[in-house]
Amino acid sequence: MNLNLTGRHLEITPAIREHVLSKLDKVKRHFDNVIDINVILSVDKLVQKAEATVHVSGKNIFAETEDSNLYVAIDALIDSLDRQVLKHKEKHTARRHDETGKPVAVE
Repeated sequence: MNLNLTGRHLEITPAIREHVLSKLDKVKRHFDNVIDINVILSVDKLVQKAEATVHVSGKNIFAETEDSNLYVAIDALIDSLDRQVLKHKEKHTARRHDETGKPVAVE
């Protein structure tokens, strides 16, 4: 898994990088097939913004959050990504096969 961490109007300190990496373990724990993750952290006046794109096989998952505290924004971002990745995983496993071995179409 590749991680690209970018800061706009913000210096990425080792503490911020470690916080993002520790939180991303939650996403990787729920879904193994993550190809790469792009995280952009930015500051606009008093608003701290965190956005991420997770590239999994067959889909790009995007999430974006804003808060006055950067660490709270990162936590909310990871929660949103985790929910979306779990939903994608459930759809992916449901498409595979049902109990009889026949393919199942999921809409």
